[in-house]
Amino acid sequence: MRFAFFAATATLALATPASAQQQPPAPAAKPAAQVSYIHAGSLLARPGERARGNSTIIVRDGKIAEIRDGFAAPEGGARLIDLKDQYVLPGFIDMHVHFYSSGYPLQARIDGPGLDLEDQFVGAMAAARKTLDAGFTTVRDLGGEPRGIRALRDAINRGEVAGPTIVNAGHMISVTAGHGDANGLRRELAHVEREQSPELCNGPDDCRRATREQIFTGAEVIKFAASGGVGSNIAGGLEAQMTYDEMKAIIDTAHAFGRKATAHAHGKSGIDTALRAGVDSIEHGSYIDDETIALFKQKGAYLVPTMHAFESVIRQGRAGERPPASVAKAEQVATVVKASHRRAFGSGMKIAFGTDSGVGPHGTNALEFKYMTDAGMDPARAIRVATIDAATLLGRADSIGSIEVGKDADIIAVAGDPVADVTRLQTVPFVMRRGVVHKLGGEHQATTAN
Repeated sequence: MRFAFFAATATLALATPASAQQQPPAPAAKPAAQVSYIHAGSLLARPGERARGNSTIIVRDGKIAEIRDGFAAPEGGARLIDLKDQYVLPGFIDMHVHFYSSGYPLQARIDGPGLDLEDQFVGAMAAARKTLDAGFTTVRDLGGEPRGIRALRDAINRGEVAGPTIVNAGHMISVTAGHGDANGLRRELAHVEREQSPELCNGPDDCRRATREQIFTGAEVIKFAASGGVGSNIAGGLEAQMTYDEMKAIIDTAHAFGRKATAHAHGKSGIDTALRAGVDSIEHGSYIDDETIALFKQKGAYLVPTMHAFESVIRQGRAGERPPASVAKAEQVATVVKASHRRAFGSGMKIAFGTDSGVGPHGTNALEFKYMTDAGMDPARAIRVATIDAATLLGRADSIGSIEVGKDADIIAVAGDPVADVTRLQTVPFVMRRGVVHKLGGEHQATTAN
């Protein structure tokens, strides 16, 4: 077949007139640069540092081209965006979302059996838009239909769908009967579910295979269940469910393919084992003591606390929206998790912002700022962990996380100083992603391709 294709191509080339072959294709007309001047009343260009006063941000073709003091007049027909009465800062980064989950578990259990993958994709699109509405211009999606979330990621990057930049994990890798298995389903449904679950593995070699499977489907980061989970309908506890060798196989395979690895881990044994195996970050971190903090610092790993998820699960459990095994674990965690996170925040270890949105409702991501500051984190640091620090963990600090020349124009604005009151971050009237205005004055704008 290849020979026939090349032979046909050669024949066609010979049949083409020489004059046509010699004519180079006309160069495509270069589109005019898209330029915006943003007048910022206050500008927190690098969270954690002092804010600037009146400033002008010049955005050209999706990038920050220049930052000037004062309010510079637009030149050459550039668009003026007037945010003189607002506080401007970088778009936020949420390191833990699930666009294929609604945040309403009881309704999901009712509706789930009737939803095809196409229905779920539409739901993921809606979740992505809500998240961008909330001022989050980049996310890590840590568990959803692998090919669907890859397609959504690419459609957003092409400017065809509104949403944040997505760094996707595909499915979470889990051992049999672990947090990611088809727990709580009757045998017929469990059999069907498991037939489509290449992410399940047992033993180091099998876990290498499972990691490669997720990379094959487009995963840009690898997530695995180091411990039991609060949300799964299995009374298996919250301690380690994978062995050190299984975790090491996953992490080393991810790193060999240029991906970072993150571990879902609640119990101390799961957290500590994942850290010793070289994981890049820990999601949740319910049980953290001084030994665990020392391991975090020694390994240079990040904690993604997801306090929003804990608050959501406890509320849902007490409202009867979750199965009994999940409720029991939620109540167990509730007694320790805030003290663990307070200890972590005060230790100086690395933290990155994440909500586990999809456990709780999408678009409410900024509640995490209030939960973190209530647990002792300084407001300025809370904003930094959602921008510069999260970008560093992603490996994208050269392009996002701060408002600096050469970086992507991911910019938001709020009314008033959020360092003085982090609840201001729960209402975001202006959102720009890669130079395209998504919201202005609280209203959606017509968008064009990025």
